[in-house]
Amino acid sequence: MTLRLPFPSLRAGLCLLAACLPLLAQADASWPRTVSGEHGSVVLDHAPKRIVSTSVTLTGALLAIDAPVVASGATVPNNRVADDQGYLRQWGAIAKARNVQRLYIGEANAESVAMAAPDLILISATGGDSAMALYDQLSAIAPTLVVNYDDKSWQDVERLLGQATGHEGQAQALIKAFADRQAQVRKDLTLPPQPVSAFVYNPAARQANVWTRESSQGQLLEQLGFQLASPSPAVASNQTMGKRKDIIQAGGEHMADALTGQTFLMFAAEPADTQAVLGNTLLAHLPAVGSQRVYALGADTFRLDYYSASHLLDRLQAQFGKPGTQAPAATASN
Repeated sequence: MTLRLPFPSLRAGLCLLAACLPLLAQADASWPRTVSGEHGSVVLDHAPKRIVSTSVTLTGALLAIDAPVVASGATVPNNRVADDQGYLRQWGAIAKARNVQRLYIGEANAESVAMAAPDLILISATGGDSAMALYDQLSAIAPTLVVNYDDKSWQDVERLLGQATGHEGQAQALIKAFADRQAQVRKDLTLPPQPVSAFVYNPAARQANVWTRESSQGQLLEQLGFQLASPSPAVASNQTMGKRKDIIQAGGEHMADALTGQTFLMFAAEPADTQAVLGNTLLAHLPAVGSQRVYALGADTFRLDYYSASHLLDRLQAQFGKPGTQAPAATASN
């Protein structure tokens, strides 16, 4: 059965923000300013006008606060999470409308970054879109801020970027609008059996990346009243690459030890993808599988930003909302 999603609430929220943001558009006049990043502090002499994001994850956060991002790295295009430019689908159309130039696909290229003439460069500290290997080269081009998003909520990332760009007002308005929506959704939910295991499943490898309480996904679920299940001690310390704090990786016979929840919430997944978990014989004895309590929360939820987090609220309300609380349905393509 195809889940139909109540995305008009996101559109309404964006319209409200569009009406409010002109009142908040003036950047804070306190320049120069010092912004603390994961690789030390960065001194900015003026509000940036040409931002280059080497992290496709951070690009969406810049767009959400109307920061002047002129170019971005991209991921592999034309798949379930990325559009034809290699931008994430939840904000790809916005990037096109604002003429954000694609610099490269995959591995960062310092020459391409320099050609964009940036006055601020953003790097993610961890993850597949990190360009930390090029930090010395990039920091010679323009002030370079390193942002760690794996231990922060998307709201924390927006606050930091608001400070770095002078768009604090936009960040605050965005966060408040989302908080109001989140509070209403929490009231509207009837939670499934707790605790829950929230994860991304790789069917080819039969591997799960389980979201921790430090992840944006885990934080949002707990704010909505969900309880995150704790993996067994045997796998609890198996954090990816020894650096990331937001996921625990488990595969094979260890996967069942990681998925201890009474309900499974699958991120980066659509409803049809639940069959791969339900059909995995290594998981058949788990209560969530035996009771068919396995739910997909959308392909765009692998990385949470304002856009995908808003979609996630809609999906959770569509799946677990009390009768009469769901917004009018719309297709997933909206």
